[in-house]
Amino acid sequence: MTQPAGLVGRIITAEREYPHARLRWDNGCVESIEELSGPAPRDCPTVIPGLVDVHNHGGAGGAFPTGSKQECLRAARFHRSQGTTTMLASLVSGHEEELRRQIILLREMVEQGEIYGIHLEGPFINSARCGAQAPSRIQPGDPAMLRRLIAEAAGTIRQVTLAPETDHAAELMDICAAHGVIVSFGHTDAPYEVVREAIAQARGKGATVTATHLFNGMAPLHHRAPGASAALLEAAARGEAWVEVIADGVHLHEGTVDMVTAAAPERTLAVTDAMEAAGMSDGTYELGPLTVEVSGGVARLESTGAEPGAIAGGTSTLLQQFLSYRERHGAVAAVRFTSTHAARVLGLEDRAGDLRPGMPATFVVLDESEGIATQVWCEGRRSV
Repeated sequence: MTQPAGLVGRIITAEREYPHARLRWDNGCVESIEELSGPAPRDCPTVIPGLVDVHNHGGAGGAFPTGSKQECLRAARFHRSQGTTTMLASLVSGHEEELRRQIILLREMVEQGEIYGIHLEGPFINSARCGAQAPSRIQPGDPAMLRRLIAEAAGTIRQVTLAPETDHAAELMDICAAHGVIVSFGHTDAPYEVVREAIAQARGKGATVTATHLFNGMAPLHHRAPGASAALLEAAARGEAWVEVIADGVHLHEGTVDMVTAAAPERTLAVTDAMEAAGMSDGTYELGPLTVEVSGGVARLESTGAEPGAIAGGTSTLLQQFLSYRERHGAVAAVRFTSTHAARVLGLEDRAGDLRPGMPATFVVLDESEGIATQVWCEGRRSV
């Protein structure tokens, strides 16, 4: 009989911080967290649950919407090396054959355990709020097409972003609910009342409801025209929806992130919206069929005029967002923001997002002096 493995460090869970403790695991699962007496050694590492990202288009030069199998593997493994142990690979709006090709590729990666699932961000969105999605690939809601894509994915599509005002929105929500797919509202120009009704409809069908990168891809919040962002944030505050925020300091100001988490502290989750430039130097990249220029770590669509192009995906990692949020709100809140809440959205609260006895021993070891991940463990096995 093997002895449980162990690691001494500053252990952070979704409920509390252990300044000096021993984490033990056996057969891939957490056995115990034992508090230790005396001060922790100066070089004691920090241990946090594996990070969970439900909105990620790629990294390290690999793009999930267009990349080859090797490029997509490189992207997934880059984010895992940065502590993201559960991830949805996000596609962007595309023609059906483009989406089908990538779904087949990503389905195999799910089956191999490289990613948890697939997120379709479009194509049933509003071109008026397309952001960094190609207008030529956006189309009205097509239930038959969604059924075909879900069938091709064989249970690996976990989330679909759609605009509540798209054609056949109610039928699209029916399909998602029937297959256990998260309904995420985004890239929408719908008014407050329409979004509020769509949230109620989706919930009535039994679907989990989220906001795709709250505020981004939506009309600005206005005191006389609250729009989609207000409807979604209000629903989150009532416990009826979840809201993604890209907390990279580029897509949203820190004050905006803090406003959202103050309004819905148990229903807000960080996402990267990362594209292939994450982990790379400044330069020219692709997001779907569009060209993206990255300067100073900020990705924007290539511009032909005097005005800069639209922000086009993220270049941060969830670990960077964890460290930033922790500075303002503490380690436990940061764990919930970057791990626990997203795991709950995915229905994985007993499998990911925390460290508790009986849960998989999936965690990240941090070097606090460098602010980097030095080890990544998945179900008791070292992955990085």
